[in-house]
Amino acid sequence: MPAVYDKLGFRFQYPDNWTLDESEMLDGNNSVSVFSPNGAFWSVIVHPAGLDPQDLVDAAVNAMRQEYDELDAEPLDELVGDQEIVGCEMNFYCLDLTNTAIARSFATSDGTYLLFCQADDRELAVVGPVFEAITLSLFTPELSAKAL
Repeated sequence: MPAVYDKLGFRFQYPDNWTLDESEMLDGNNSVSVFSPNGAFWSVIVHPAGLDPQDLVDAAVNAMRQEYDELDAEPLDELVGDQEIVGCEMNFYCLDLTNTAIARSFATSDGTYLLFCQADDRELAVVGPVFEAITLSLFTPELSAKAL
């Protein structure tokens, strides 16, 4: 049965063998992450309402460019449920492995959310659908309610 996170005004499901990390939240940031057993991760960061989602995606891409010189970035806009999401898929090398990071952002009346997930491409084949399921559960509260 999936685990359920239900704090900070949102809820999502994640695999029960993944590790929840709320340390950023404990430091005063509205952020939570879940990590796969092999190191891939999915995070959500809540910013104040009124921020432009594209600005948050651009900031994430710029931060990644500072770390990885040969970063390739492709826009990734989508509709999840009824929510329009702007985003970017980034590919880069780290420790001789190809990696993918995906930044997505959307705004509600409660806040502007930045979703960020990352995995090396070997693991991405397995965790990519899990990232999508976690994201979908964020927008489908009745799925999370059934897990309780």
